[in-house]
Amino acid sequence: MTALSRRRLLTTLAALPLSALAARSALAQEGGLITGNVCLIQRETTEGPYYIDPGLIRADVTEGLPGLPLALALQVVNADCRPIEGARVDIWHCDAAGRYSGYARENTNGETFLRGTQITGAGGVARFSTIYPGWYRGRAVHVHYKVWLNSREVLTSQLFFPEAVSDQVYEKVGAYGGRGARDRRNENDRIAQGAGKGAVAALANAERGLQASLVAGIAA
Repeated sequence: MTALSRRRLLTTLAALPLSALAARSALAQEGGLITGNVCLIQRETTEGPYYIDPGLIRADVTEGLPGLPLALALQVVNADCRPIEGARVDIWHCDAAGRYSGYARENTNGETFLRGTQITGAGGVARFSTIYPGWYRGRAVHVHYKVWLNSREVLTSQLFFPEAVSDQVYEKVGAYGGRGARDRRNENDRIAQGAGKGAVAALANAERGLQASLVAGIAA
């Protein structure tokens, strides 16, 4: 597929309503993309205070923590929607109780749960086994990620989740219970609003738990 064809494909995808799931999925598959919920270039967002690099090349980041299993797939593509092989992808997010690993104030100093790095294959996809993120005051539900090319950081961003799914997970899965009502949702979280609708992952049922997919377009 030529660069022009890929741009036309992306334009068509962007024009289709989210309700046209079958058409979006078919076009995305034609272009080698893992989801029809496509944003060409993902917007930069704040790294936040919780990034550390523990140097853990691993797909499974759960370390036995309780929560709904989540298979997370991030596909790195360039501005022509071509998958990028060999990109480094780091992820980090909070546990079911809203805590990040590696911080004294969280009483998790020295811990590494829910952090990891993968290198994309020929299809540009980095896959992780994790749990559905919890929440904490002041933020909508999210996962942080970074993309690196040749040891150069090219994107720092966050992915978000459909609010209806978060509501169901927190209501029905015991690990997330007993924490009261959330004070931020996608619609009133300034970072989520800045990231845009293209930063909301596509969710599907998996063999265990859920599958979350996002295409992370980079300008480099």
